[in-house]
Amino acid sequence: MRRLAILGSPVSGALSPVLHRAAYAAMNLPWTYHAIECRPEELAPFLASLDGSWAGFSLTMPLKTAAVPLLDEVSDAVVRTGAANTIVVRGGRLAGENTDLHGMVQALREAGVTAPSTFTVLGAGATARTALAAARELGCDQAVAVVRDTGRARSHLAAAANRIGIGLSIRPWTAAARHLSADLVVSAVPPHAADDLALGWPHGTGTLMDVTYRPWPTALARAARNAGWSVLGGLPMLVHQAVRQVVLQTGNSTVPYGEMLLAATAEVG
Repeated sequence: MRRLAILGSPVSGALSPVLHRAAYAAMNLPWTYHAIECRPEELAPFLASLDGSWAGFSLTMPLKTAAVPLLDEVSDAVVRTGAANTIVVRGGRLAGENTDLHGMVQALREAGVTAPSTFTVLGAGATARTALAAARELGCDQAVAVVRDTGRARSHLAAAANRIGIGLSIRPWTAAARHLSADLVVSAVPPHAADDLALGWPHGTGTLMDVTYRPWPTALARAARNAGWSVLGGLPMLVHQAVRQVVLQTGNSTVPYGEMLLAATAEVG
């Protein structure tokens, strides 16, 4: 029996156990998947203590950046974004991947977003860096980031944009209203963190992707939908990234997306 887990803090409300367990059940794999509280300072000793029963991990806040220097090898997506949400254990070595990027691109394409000409991301963390990479994959070569801490964004987000190969303009949160009329807006901040932008959301025909999936809909999602926008929540992205994790961690290319989506939908209600 192989063991897997999601690491982060807090992880009590994470959907990853539901998704992975549904996949293992459909694939007839007697594997286990748990949620383990882990803070950044605890990650290195935890990874050093692993035995041969572990097949991999999912990483959530605040570990997606902290994990990168602890890994033996990383994918190009991790190098470009500076963030890993997946660890695969192979022969005692730790391989890092960013399946959030795959999940975001897949979810956007399914929603009909294939070639946005203008793009705005809300936030400056690991998910915002992933959103920049997703926009680049969809053909955007320029982006605007609306952030609360412009200094932090210039030292972290701008470096990721250079690696990704996308031009980036950083704007303060107080100027958000001037940058919301893009073809694609991705809210890459925690639940309720963008509620203040809901009032006065511009009318238009763009697409808002809010990576939140619980609670849903967010105030931002309701405001955008009422203003004529297409709105996409975080659940499709979450399922797609989990499917990619299962492929990498099990070595099986046939993964039950439908069963995983049903399990997640039933859990969030």
